[in-house]
Amino acid sequence: MPEDEYEVRGRHDDEIEERSAHGEPLGQKIALFSAVLATLGAIISFLGGHTQNDALYYKNEAVLMKARASDNWSYYQAEDMKRHLADAVARLAPMPTADDAAAAATYATRARALRTTAEDFDRRSEQADSESRDALRPHVKLSIAMTFVQVGIALASISALTRRRWLLWGAGGCAAIGVALSVIAWF
Repeated sequence: MPEDEYEVRGRHDDEIEERSAHGEPLGQKIALFSAVLATLGAIISFLGGHTQNDALYYKNEAVLMKARASDNWSYYQAEDMKRHLADAVARLAPMPTADDAAAAATYATRARALRTTAEDFDRRSEQADSESRDALRPHVKLSIAMTFVQVGIALASISALTRRRWLLWGAGGCAAIGVALSVIAWF
């Protein structure tokens, strides 16, 4: 007799057939749920990191603009001091020349241009600092959302080990809170 005519069924085979007849086992549902949560967690984590990178970029831009403003204010002060000295020489000299007045006018013109540039850099620094704060604003909520998603994954894992369905409901609740917080973070 050929071998394939005899079927020896074990208890394990009966259990597999019974489970397949009743739908997916709890373990498969939990594995799928955990995979979805891990994917959501990766997306939330990426968005949180992206907000940090944007905030750092804008903060770096603010510091750079502030340094340029500081340089221009220093140049402005130097040019203004030269203007004051040229004015003093022109007033105190017994015979002021046209060169003394021209030097004072030149220094005054340069100082005005440097002041305008310094004020512009100050304004750009404040704007970049504001953009940094705005970029970082969603980060805290995204971090809390990621924590809830991670707690959801942990509860789902515990549910798989203990076969307690109520833990799976807790995992779903934590995941829902995490997803809600990640959406709220952008408003």
